[in-house]
Formats: sequence, C-alpha cells, structure tokens
Amino acid sequence: MGSHDWDPFGRPLFEDPSARALSRVGVVDVGSNSVRMVVFDGAARSPAYFYNEKVMAGLGQGLAETGRLNPRGRERAQSALRRFAMLAREMDIETLTVVATAAVREAEDGPEFRREIERTTGLRLHVINGLEEARLSAQGVLLGWPEAEGVICDIGGNSMELAEVRNRQVGARISLPLGPFRLQEIKGGKAALVAHIRTELARAAELIAPDHQRIYLVGGSWRAIARLDMERRGYPMKVLHEYRMGAQCVAQTVAWLGRSDLDKLRAATGISGSRMDLVPLAAQVLRELVHLYHPREIAISAYGIREGLLYEQMPDRLRRRDPLIEACRHAERTMARQPGFGKKLYTFIEPLYRNAAEARVRLARAACMLHDTTWRAHPDYRAESCFDHVTRANMGGLSHPERVFLGVALLHRYRNSRAGSPLEPMFKLLDDKTLREAEILGKAMRFGAMFSIHDPAEAGALKLFPKKKVLELHLTPKGAALFGEVAEARFAALAAALKCEAVVIHDGTRKKAQRRK
Repeated sequence: MGSHDWDPFGRPLFEDPSARALSRVGVVDVGSNSVRMVVFDGAARSPAYFYNEKVMAGLGQGLAETGRLNPRGRERAQSALRRFAMLAREMDIETLTVVATAAVREAEDGPEFRREIERTTGLRLHVINGLEEARLSAQGVLLGWPEAEGVICDIGGNSMELAEVRNRQVGARISLPLGPFRLQEIKGGKAALVAHIRTELARAAELIAPDHQRIYLVGGSWRAIARLDMERRGYPMKVLHEYRMGAQCVAQTVAWLGRSDLDKLRAATGISGSRMDLVPLAAQVLRELVHLYHPREIAISAYGIREGLLYEQMPDRLRRRDPLIEACRHAERTMARQPGFGKKLYTFIEPLYRNAAEARVRLARAACMLHDTTWRAHPDYRAESCFDHVTRANMGGLSHPERVFLGVALLHRYRNSRAGSPLEPMFKLLDDKTLREAEILGKAMRFGAMFSIHDPAEAGALKLFPKKKVLELHLTPKGAALFGEVAEARFAALAAALKCEAVVIHDGTRKKAQRRK
C-alpha cells in the first residue's frame, strides 16, 4: 500500500458526512451463549466502544437435545433485550440493529421468540444463516486487520463458522455444528468427541484448503483460551486483541488445561464460570483445527459480528483507511492541547526517517499524534500514563510489540530514562535494537514538542548524516532565541541516543550542543 492511501495528514474522516453518519451505531448480537449490546462511537474507521454490555443468557443450551431454546435462557435474553431497547432510546440511537445467530435460527420456537421480542421491546431480530454469520465475522476481522490473509474461525455456543479472507475480500465460507453446547450432546466419551470434530473439520477442509499461514480466532471461548495461555506463559500484557500463539503453544495449553484445576484458573483470570465450563470442549476443537490447518500463527480477534455490521455500512474509501492512524487522529482531536500539532512534529523529525521502512514511519506518525494526549495526567506519572494508555487502548491494526514500541516511545517523550520503570516486564516484547529505536523516537518528540509552541519547523531544521554520525540542528533567527538550556540538553540527548555528534548551526557558525545533568 502506498503512503498516499493511508496518509494520516489528509482530510480527517470525521469531517466527512458519511463518516459522521457512522459516528454512533448500536448493535445487538443475540448469540447461543451471550446477548451483547455495543454502541460504537468516534472516528468511523476505528470506532470507540461508547457502550458495551453482555449477558451470558445461555439461549442455546440444550438445543441439540430438545430442539427448543433454553427456557431460562429465553427469560434472561428477553430481560436483556428490554433493557437494551430502553438504553438505546436514552442514548438517542434511532436504529438498533439486532442480529440473532445459531440458537434462534435452529430452534423450533425461534420464530415465536422473535415475535415476542418485537411485541415486548419493539426490536426486530434479523436471523442470519451460517454463511452470513461467517461473512460478518470475517468483515469484523477486516475492520481491525485491513490486510488480513488467512482463515477466520468464529466459535459460538452452537456453531462454528470458517471463512477465507484475502485481498480485503471474504471468500469461501462454511458453518459447522461445533459449538460447545452441541458438543456437550456427543455420546461415547473423548474418542467419539474427537472423531466427530475431525469429521466436521474434514468437510471444511474440502471447501477451505489447509494451506493458510494464519488463523484468526473470533469468539468468547477462543478469547478465554487465549487468556489462559497468557496465564500459563506469564505473558506481561493482558490485551487479547492481536494476541498471537503458535501451534506448539496451543498444544501445550490444551494439555495444561487438561491437568489443571479450572476453578483456580477461573479465579486467577476472571473468566466467568459459564464461560469456563465451555473451555475444555472449545480447546479440543482448537487443537484439531490447528492440527488440520498447520498455521504458522494463530491470532486472537476481539472484533467479530458486531464490528462486521459496522464495516458493512462503510463506503470503500473508509474501509481502506488505516485503523491505527484513524484512532490516533481521533485521540489527538479530542484529547491533545493543540490538535494538528502531531503533523508538524512529525514533519520536524522526518529527517530521522528518510530511509526507514514504511512500518516504522507509520508508528512514528502515530506516536506524534499521540504525544500530547495524556497531558492532563500528573507530571510525576505522565510517562507511565501514556505507556499504559497506548498499550491498553482499544485500537486496531496494532500488534502487541507495536503497542509496546509506541508505549516506550511515548514514555521517552516525557522521561529521558526508563531505568527502574515498573513497566519493565513489557519491554521484553521488544529486542534491544527495537527498544533503542523507540527511545530515539521518544527523545525526538521530547525535543521537538518543546522547541517551539506553534511549529518546531519555524525554529529550525534537523539534518542527520548517519555515515558521519552527525546530527545537525539548523536554527532560524526565531529558533536561536528559543534554543535555551533545556532545549539544548534535549537535542544533545537525542543525538546521544542516535550515537551521533550534536551540532548546532546558526549564522554560519557551528558548535557542539552540550548535555547538562
């Protein structure tokens, strides 16, 4: 993708009428296990979760045996939907899109349930078939990963959907009866269960060939397994979106779960009891899925059907925007002291990135837009606050190492050293070279952000000579007055991070910048 396609300094999406129309959208997903309402708000391409509530209704529990919705599940789902309808009215959401999946689709009393919900709440349930469910889940993944390539696997209570994604398109799709509620009805013990899972997955392999490098996992049971994998590994970050596992890691975790006390694990991880009850069955499906497809990597997606419904409403030009960049632009617009300064800051430090890979330039631009978004935090905690914000923020298009890279860069925007930081365990997600690159970016922002209030380019220009190991600062007349003791120290610190000599040029004279303790 060329830089023009994702340029963060073009026209903001949130000034586009079609984007404003998407600025607050309410979606309810009536699944076999949970009923969830999400209200999206913010920049259309990378929406914030204005409201998010879930009820573990268990609507599809026992469906395979009785053919009907679970009676207690019906009551809980009806209660949740009455509440959601009222909340939507209080939030002035004109249209609340409600979709129902496998349980309502397959139950003989599903039509009756739909009519009752419409009569009591005014909500119209749109029952989607398995292929539509697969398509919407895949589109949800594309919302967070525009360049996603591989197989999307969405597990619910009663069904599991698979879909291919390639070149921003959703390809072959299939729905299989492999949800944990279904698997609870399989008789014959573990051998029969494994045989059933393998038979169903073989059907999927006929349509979606096992030649993909990555599987994207969607659904609460998969996220629970990922959270447990984090616990087993002592992983330093708890953000599930974009968490990655290898095939061996999955096998080790499934085996570990088989010999562990699930009640203790539930207490340690905060996973609900109703969710943990389904984990052993979901783990068996995941083990067989990985064995069949042999992916190089398994990635967890927090985005699914609900985000897919939002993606459905986007014009193509919005879909092609970078979700990370859009999220950063929106954060700067709503949280920074001087919205728009991020572009000026990046332009000032751009000479440091003339030969950098596009992926690194992308993170530098994102960091510049975020550099001032935590200014309201107490000065003593600002460095940790910005690190915490970016590593935990709900942003798509950002891997865990990239989150830490941005966090370290923003930490150094406020602090010269990271020694002794309580955040140190997360630094281990980066190698030494990448940590140094993040530090350089942070110190570049630390200097540029205070060099001039309005625009650092009015005060001077940077020139980097990597072979000579020299960093020059060419001062303008205005810059000469602004280049005080603190500015000089920060410029020298940047040069030291680059392992360069710091040279200041003004009125034809050259002098070395001094680092002051």
